[in-house]
Amino acid sequence: MVSKTLKRGGGVGIFTRSSLKASTDPKHKPTHECGVFAVFNHPDAAMLTYYGLFALQHRGQESAGITAYAPGAPNFKTHKGMGLVSQVFQPSHLDYLKDASRAIGHVRYSTTGSSNLKNAQPFSVDTARGRLAIAHNGNLVNAAALRAELEERGSIFQTTVDSEIVLHLLAQPASAGGGLPALRRLQGAFSIVLMGENEVIGFRDPHGFRPCVSASSMARMCWLRRVARLI
Repeated sequence: MVSKTLKRGGGVGIFTRSSLKASTDPKHKPTHECGVFAVFNHPDAAMLTYYGLFALQHRGQESAGITAYAPGAPNFKTHKGMGLVSQVFQPSHLDYLKDASRAIGHVRYSTTGSSNLKNAQPFSVDTARGRLAIAHNGNLVNAAALRAELEERGSIFQTTVDSEIVLHLLAQPASAGGGLPALRRLQGAFSIVLMGENEVIGFRDPHGFRPCVSASSMARMCWLRRVARLI
């Protein structure tokens, strides 16, 4: 049977009545994958990142995390957990992250990898080039091939998500095709923020399927995964 539609001058609609029924499947709901946020050269970088993740909460509700760094500090500071931003971060956690001048954050909706704390981001590692941290949104279509290649070279993976592949590529020596030029090997739709000891880098896939937005004020930079409005 064909249903009638609101019309001018007569005629019938093109959808059957059954196709217009609302879904009763509890799993049928909008999904927005993940959100990433980064701040560089700001005295309240961690707090700004917290507010940024709060604004990006619609993009992921499984886990949230922030990695922050103050130049000269011995290590990156990270706090992450399962749940909403307001559940993961209590005042004591934000106090632990304060005094940092750069930070990256992530809210997760899993597309690859299981939903557990091990896969919560950001990830941070120590490499020959220094400390690195990453927050990643999107999928790599060549992830399996890159992972197999890296494992043949001796890389050991701790998680099941694409983000760790990017860290391993960056950690490879330049003679083996590692470092920033290795990022050209990434294929897919993604938006990534990286934090090193001296910089924060934000980049997206060449086609802009997962675009980043950047803003600056007095040499202070901010990156975020797309949102409906910037205030």
